[in-house]
Amino acid sequence: MTPSYPAPLFELAINERYGELAEGSCCLSCGGAINLAAPQPGEVCLDLGSGRGQDVLRLAEAVGSSGFAYGVDLTPAMLETARRTAAKLGVENVKFIQAELSAIDLPSGSLDLIISNCTINHAGDKLAVWQELFRLLKPGGRFVVSDIYSTHEVPEPYRNDPQAVAECWAGAVTRPVYMATLEQAGFPGVRVLEESAPYPKGQIQCVSITLKGFKPKS
Repeated sequence: MTPSYPAPLFELAINERYGELAEGSCCLSCGGAINLAAPQPGEVCLDLGSGRGQDVLRLAEAVGSSGFAYGVDLTPAMLETARRTAAKLGVENVKFIQAELSAIDLPSGSLDLIISNCTINHAGDKLAVWQELFRLLKPGGRFVVSDIYSTHEVPEPYRNDPQAVAECWAGAVTRPVYMATLEQAGFPGVRVLEESAPYPKGQIQCVSITLKGFKPKS
């Protein structure tokens, strides 16, 4: 079942939680998608939910001056930290964009690679997010996404609680729902690269998973 929390309340909860973490050093993700993504020189890449921008800078280094790396995040404080870091390091082949996960101001078919770490579970309309990733990828382009799923459906009081969703657990869906959403968005044959044992998170049991898929060439 898709969460139905009001978008403005969700955005406020996200900004409050992650705004406070923007200047910290703690790990914000549930996986290491970039370590399995193998970005290549000249590629154009995107980190969805880029946070402080560390993975965007790693992408920029890997693709070199002939490539480019975008970071998309909802939280202004995170984006400010990322931009400041890129400027301090003199990295020019990057751009950080504030946007909803399902409405990113980039051309269709413009990306070779999309990565994401523990971000899509926050989205109320996950199908819309995956359809946006499908739109952005070039034919033959790929994604490597780390995220979470729940072992059972999240109880209603938490599923529609923006604060619980912002805490990176209450927006989770079950594994069958997650994989069906990928198929519906247009990604066939998605591979599971890593999958953890279930662990307690908030009021539920979660599993961390890293997935790889391609946009069909035809």
